[in-house]
Amino acid sequence: MIEIDDREVLAMLTRVHERIGDMRPLLAEIGEDMKASTKKRFDTTTSPGGSPWLENSISTLQYKEGNTPLTGETGILHSSIDFDVLSETAVEIGSPMQYAAMQQFGGTKAEFPQLWGDIPARPFLGMSEEDKANILDLCVDYLR
Repeated sequence: MIEIDDREVLAMLTRVHERIGDMRPLLAEIGEDMKASTKKRFDTTTSPGGSPWLENSISTLQYKEGNTPLTGETGILHSSIDFDVLSETAVEIGSPMQYAAMQQFGGTKAEFPQLWGDIPARPFLGMSEEDKANILDLCVDYLR
């Protein structure tokens, strides 16, 4: 699980909550925006901070027959990204796929013997600067 801990965003969300109460409609818009942004990272193969993902290792290329990181042959992880408004003050963006955490944080064969090799972290979840600006803009719109 990754939590957004940005003071500016949290302060703005608090302000909106104090003014309008139930933020579910706003959180649904934020969820849709973050879902699209997260899915875009699979196309750009970059983290929320803009760092490029590491290329697949030779063992991974052999195992996956040359597919790009995270997208694989089927694109299941990409297509499983979704959001859920949990309450009037919380939205969650992520994937139900078991291996999503491994892709986000990485892991070694020593830690996880079932792996065919070490897997570097390829973060796809999180808030980019563009995401932050979009969230703040959505909040301002709601305050108007």
